[in-house]
Amino acid sequence: MKLRIGIIFGGNSREREISFAGGRTVYDNLNKNLFEAVPVFTDSLGNFILLDWQFVYKGTIRDFYPPIDFLPPSPHSFQVYIESLGKLSDTDMHQLISKVGRKIEPSEFKHLFDFAFLTLHGPYGEDGNIQGLLEWYGVPYSGAGILPSAVGIDKKVQQSIFGNAGILHPKGVLISRSAWKSNTYKGDIFEDIIGKLGMPFVIKPPRQGSSIGVAVMNEKDNMVFAEAVNKAFFIQEISSGKWHSFSEHQKIQFIHDLTDIRSGMGLPVWVNNQILLYHPEELVDFLEKVQGAETMTILESVDGESEILFETFIEGKEFSCIVIEDENHQPIALPPTEVRKKQSVFDYRSKYLPGMSRKITPIEVPDIQIEQIRKACCQLYEAMYGDVYARIDGFITSSGEIYLNDPNTTSGMMPSGFFFHQAAEIGLNPSQFITY
Repeated sequence: MKLRIGIIFGGNSREREISFAGGRTVYDNLNKNLFEAVPVFTDSLGNFILLDWQFVYKGTIRDFYPPIDFLPPSPHSFQVYIESLGKLSDTDMHQLISKVGRKIEPSEFKHLFDFAFLTLHGPYGEDGNIQGLLEWYGVPYSGAGILPSAVGIDKKVQQSIFGNAGILHPKGVLISRSAWKSNTYKGDIFEDIIGKLGMPFVIKPPRQGSSIGVAVMNEKDNMVFAEAVNKAFFIQEISSGKWHSFSEHQKIQFIHDLTDIRSGMGLPVWVNNQILLYHPEELVDFLEKVQGAETMTILESVDGESEILFETFIEGKEFSCIVIEDENHQPIALPPTEVRKKQSVFDYRSKYLPGMSRKITPIEVPDIQIEQIRKACCQLYEAMYGDVYARIDGFITSSGEIYLNDPNTTSGMMPSGFFFHQAAEIGLNPSQFITY
């Protein structure tokens, strides 16, 4: 009898499309002689859907969900996620889901599959939430447990773990959202950060993956700094004068970029802390009505960060290393991969678009340094109470110092991802590695 594998993918994070593509990779590469694949799509409202298999092969989530029958009119042809439909009745939600599959409750999991393979990313996917839910209902699952997942997603918590474990890591400074918004002269904060970290330095949201919201400050420019920090908090300011100076095409492109969950802030958004807008067309209509060239509109994501992290920029070769456990639960670091990118940040586009970066496995450094990287990654894996597997990123400087940062308890399952790239170096194809 085949083991039923519930592939849980999608989710509500800004990395949901990577999760969706990763779920498809697992679905395709699961050994069908041993396992039966059960696709469980999680939408951005938290619904679990036993997905009709043909939708697994759609290019993106928005290509099939929400179904076209339920989309409101959009004169500018915006593609939207289900959260842009606003508040739906239970009846509407049931009818919508029935177009792509069947809604299931977590209490049904154990009757539908024997094991959960998680390809979820970000909040609610790799922060301990779904792991706790599965443990509550007695369903075994892939990847890290509750504690290492919670540690792996929170860069603030990681700062103390690095220090306690004696692992080199970039020096960091945190600032809260309230402190940022209440300080009218952002230049003071900029000077304070420079005094503590020097330049260049990195700005990053502590609970986001795929380098979403990350920027590198290379120049002493207050305006560039303020824009980068706002982006990390998922805040956007635009004056009425600037909006009305745009051409029609520029206005639509601005809204498209703003509401993109990967490079912008997504939806819904708070407008001036007063109005909640769900659809891009609502945002266009609102901005069109704002008068007075100097009138400023402040847009904030409902899923913005409560604080952000500034880190020292490390100059060196960037790498990523998968750590897995053997049958005795001992960590083994696979050959680390060097990342060669065309820009200073290995961002969402660099990670997932072809031609934007190169992956070289193993990293081109002396063998002794490769072993030092692997040893350091295993050390961090144990310090964060890792189990099953993790992906650990870092840098090695020209003098041989190894800095680690951003441990991930769910590595991307894309065909070209680090997970399968490094598995190939030890002779395992994707199907064999997933089975392992």
